Amino acid sequence: MVINQWLAAAHRGDAVGDAARQLRDRLRALGHRSDIYALTIDEDMADEAVPFPASGARDGDVTILHFAIASPLTQAFAALPRGRVLHYHNVTPAKFFAPYDPAVFRIATVARQELAWLAGRTDLALGVSEYNRRELETAGFRDTGILPLALDLDRITSARPVPALQTWLNDGLTNFLFVGRVAPNKKIEDIVRLAEHYKRYVDAHYRFIFVGRYDGMPRYYDMVRALIAQLGWQADRFLFTGPVPDDELATYYRAASVYISMSEHEGFCVPLVEAMAADLPVLAYSSAAIPDTLGEAGVQFSPKHFEMVAELLGILAFDDEVRAKVIDGQRRRLQAFSGEHVDRELRQLVARFG
Repeated sequence: MVINQWLAAAHRGDAVGDAARQLRDRLRALGHRSDIYALTIDEDMADEAVPFPASGARDGDVTILHFAIASPLTQAFAALPRGRVLHYHNVTPAKFFAPYDPAVFRIATVARQELAWLAGRTDLALGVSEYNRRELETAGFRDTGILPLALDLDRITSARPVPALQTWLNDGLTNFLFVGRVAPNKKIEDIVRLAEHYKRYVDAHYRFIFVGRYDGMPRYYDMVRALIAQLGWQADRFLFTGPVPDDELATYYRAASVYISMSEHEGFCVPLVEAMAADLPVLAYSSAAIPDTLGEAGVQFSPKHFEMVAELLGILAFDDEVRAKVIDGQRRRLQAFSGEHVDRELRQLVARFG
């Protein structure tokens, strides 16, 4: 069977692009022909994807459209005669971007409109989480399900050490980690506010590390930096690294004491699973798809009572017995993201259209 995947953009290090590559490799291992077609392809992804349109792009017995943004692929997908499978990664609500970037606000608004338009033009709609599946139902899709992300956790668990970075991180400060884009829905400012409460009530010897792009929305990043300055923090206590290679990313996970998420909108949140794979305790605000991804693992909280969260952060950082119990629960949760589980879902998908 020919099972093609369509992407608006093929980026390395992007959750959607990485998941598509893993899915392609698993489909090929199961004996199917599978290629990735994308409108935009990064230079270092030239061997991983084929420019759209191209010969063969529309010839799949099944075509999986990874939907996370508005694009010309939407209409092309709807026009296919058969095998139209929407894989919904979610669209961040436009309201988060309104104060910072009108262009992104418009793109997010149009993406939601395109999603609703596809409701009657898709054979099967699959979310990457139960939260996303429910959104598909609300948007009008009748035949829905879940196809979990195919994750490459070996890039964290089998990464080579980076001794110089490891030595620098082990300087006596307690490291707290966030991985992902610096974007309004991630609520980076709430992590900064948490740091203020943590310093006041728990400990002053720590560093918050943010790994991921911070140049995508300059006005938001400037606001976060202004808040740090307003609170009188030393610049070296808040490290924004930008994108980093996998070996360095794994080193940050290994050197951290707690992974922190204050995000108020996620369709899945891959770094939560990466943190669990690195045996890093997770402390996360319980919102959107985060309860689906963590299950009963990690430590989730709601509402955002900063004094309480600061105390939880201190317990996870310094109470060895609690840390061990949390890590044990996270190891059990990782079984839900095994390659075998993804393969079972893929076989069911193939059987449906076979």
